[in-house]
Amino acid sequence: MNLLSLLTPRYWPLWIGIGIFWSLIHLPHRWRLVAGRKIGRIFCRLTARRRKIATVNLKLCFPELTEKQLHDLLHQHFESLGMGLLEMLSAWWQKDSLLKPLEHIEGLEHLDAALKRGKGVILLSAHLTSLELGCRFLTMHTIIHAVYRQHENPLIEYFMKKSREGQAEKAIPRDNVRAMLRSLKNNKPVWLATDQNFGHKNSVFADFFGIPAATNIAIPRLAKMSGATIIPFFTQRLANNQGYKVILQPALENFPSGDDVEDVSLINKLIETQVRQAPEQYLWVHRRFKDRPHGEKSFYD
Repeated sequence: MNLLSLLTPRYWPLWIGIGIFWSLIHLPHRWRLVAGRKIGRIFCRLTARRRKIATVNLKLCFPELTEKQLHDLLHQHFESLGMGLLEMLSAWWQKDSLLKPLEHIEGLEHLDAALKRGKGVILLSAHLTSLELGCRFLTMHTIIHAVYRQHENPLIEYFMKKSREGQAEKAIPRDNVRAMLRSLKNNKPVWLATDQNFGHKNSVFADFFGIPAATNIAIPRLAKMSGATIIPFFTQRLANNQGYKVILQPALENFPSGDDVEDVSLINKLIETQVRQAPEQYLWVHRRFKDRPHGEKSFYD
């Protein structure tokens, strides 16, 4: 869809919203985070369904917390979502010179070593609220190809694809496995996050926070087909307006093992370990435990 077709009246309210957010991301970093927290609080009050989903997830994953601790964590999560929205737009629209001072990256040597193998790299990531900004920081150091889910709204999809391709070398729809394999064959780092519930197809049940969760097997399958190295890649928002820690961990060894359950269990454990570092920064409003093993009742009814 071309830009002219997105200028019709049906899209005008969204264009106004885009203009407002464009202004917000040009605030100084500290005030941008303040604005994000306020947006998150509004979102928390207005979206009872998402608030319920997040509450269920937090109770399942942190049974040791008191009601007050869960309440506080829930509200911190929605504040993190609001900040994450402005961080995503900052990643799309801000200049490198404005973002670079906020970056604290560690582990680039692991990516460099993996690329020397010549078989591509899968950047194993997760749906943390600052993930878009982490990808943007990494593009300041290397080319990446980003796998993403296409948006149903044409205007949002236009900005999402155009903005990502302006930073990453290529944006790949998540159902285009052939494009992912081509990128890996050309020794490109491919960013991929499969830690959401995609249903039973191409998934197995593996524990996440001690609870069986339908877990997509795309990463071990891609690794098997391509011979690519797997580098865990996470982003964490630092306290006190200090910026963002971008973490590239050592390559996974003996992966894939040939056992899908074992492989995705390892992936889930890596993500869980990172989430516990800053639990409010994970995407708890997603129904991560929607699909259940046969005979189990839904957690979200």
